[in-house]
Amino acid sequence: GLDLTFLYDYPHLCAHDKRVIQNGNTMRRKPLGITHRTSTHFSLFVFSDPLMMMHQFPRLACVLLLLSTGACATRAQRTQTLQVMSYNVENLFDTNDDPHTDDNEFLPDGDRHWTPGRYRNHLQQTARVILAAGRWEAPALVGLCEVENDSVLTHLLRRTPLRREGYRYCITRGNDPRGINNALLYRRDRFRLLGWRSARIAFTERTKRSRDLLYAWGRIASGDTVDVIVCHFPSRRSGQKASERARMDAASHVRHLCDSLYRVRRHPHLIVMGDFNDTPSDRSIRLMSDAPVRRHRLVNLFADPRRTGFAGSHYYHGKWTQLDQMLVSPLLADRLTEAQVFAPDFLLTEDGRRRSRRPRRVYYGFRYEGGFSDHLPIVAEFRW
Repeated sequence: GLDLTFLYDYPHLCAHDKRVIQNGNTMRRKPLGITHRTSTHFSLFVFSDPLMMMHQFPRLACVLLLLSTGACATRAQRTQTLQVMSYNVENLFDTNDDPHTDDNEFLPDGDRHWTPGRYRNHLQQTARVILAAGRWEAPALVGLCEVENDSVLTHLLRRTPLRREGYRYCITRGNDPRGINNALLYRRDRFRLLGWRSARIAFTERTKRSRDLLYAWGRIASGDTVDVIVCHFPSRRSGQKASERARMDAASHVRHLCDSLYRVRRHPHLIVMGDFNDTPSDRSIRLMSDAPVRRHRLVNLFADPRRTGFAGSHYYHGKWTQLDQMLVSPLLADRLTEAQVFAPDFLLTEDGRRRSRRPRRVYYGFRYEGGFSDHLPIVAEFRW
C-alpha cells in the first residue's frame, strides 16, 4: 500500500464499500477509513464504485496534497543548511570625516575624490555580490573586512536590495589608523545572536595598531551553537618577513580563543574566517590549524585550490594567492557540502599587461574603476 503520514480522523472516507490494497494483496473489507484517531499510517483505498470515486476524489486530492506538503516540510526540517561567506570589500568608507582616524583619502576633496555617488555605487555593488554568492538565498552569515563604521552598515542594509533579507549586524571598533573594522552580517531567521564582543590583539610591538577580532556566537535552526571569529590580520605592506610577527601575534590570540571555546563547548562548531594576509602554508595559518591538542585543531577549507575552484582570492603583480580563508572545527568540517572562491565573470576584468584576469576593483591604484573589490569572496555551505 501507499503509506501516508500525519493523517488523523477523516470520517467522510468511511461511508462506502471499498477494496483495500494491503501488502500487495487485495481483500474485501467493511467500510472503514482510519480505524483509530491516533493512526499515523493507512493504505490507499481503491473505490469499487467509479461514481463514488469521482465524488470523493476532490477531498482525497486535498488530503494527499496536505500530506505531501507536511512530508516535504518535515524533510526540510531534518536537512538544514548554513551558508557562510567572507568578503574583504575594499575600503567601504562613507564620505564623512572622522577626526579620530586617517580617513582623509576617502573624502570628496581627498586624493581619491570619494564622492557620494561613488559611495552609493560601492554599497550597491557590495550588496550585489552578497546576493549573487548566496545563489538560491542570501547567506546566513557574512563576515566583512574593511568596513568603516555603523553608518556604512546601516546604509548597506537599508539602501540596497539587502533590506529584504532581514540582516542585522555587529561591528568592531578597533584602533586601526585608517579606521577600518570587521563586521558580521547575520540573518535573524537563520542565526539567533546570543552575544558578541570585539577582541583587541596584544602585539609584541606595543605601539602596533590594527583591527580587532570580532567574536560572535549564536544558535542556528538545529539548536546548535555556532561560534564565529571574523579576522583581518595586519598587512604585508612593510614586507612579508618584516610584518610576520604581527600576524603571528594575531594568530596566537585566535588560537587561545579557540582553545577556550573547545574547553567549554560540548559539541564545538567554530568558524574562523577573514582576510589573513597570509597563505595556507604560512606560519600564522599553521599556528591556528595545528593545535598541540589534536581535538582542538581547525580544518582549513581553502588550503587546496583544486578543491575550491579557483587559483586564489587576491591578485597581486600577476599572481593569485589565497589570503582569504575559512578554518572550522572538525565537527563542522564533517558537515561541509561545498567550499568555493566565488569568481563569476562579472567580478573579473582583463589585466592587459599580463594577459590574465584580475578582480574588478573599486580603485586600481588611484584610478577609479567602479568595480567591487580587490578580493574575491569565499563561500562555504554546511548541512545538518
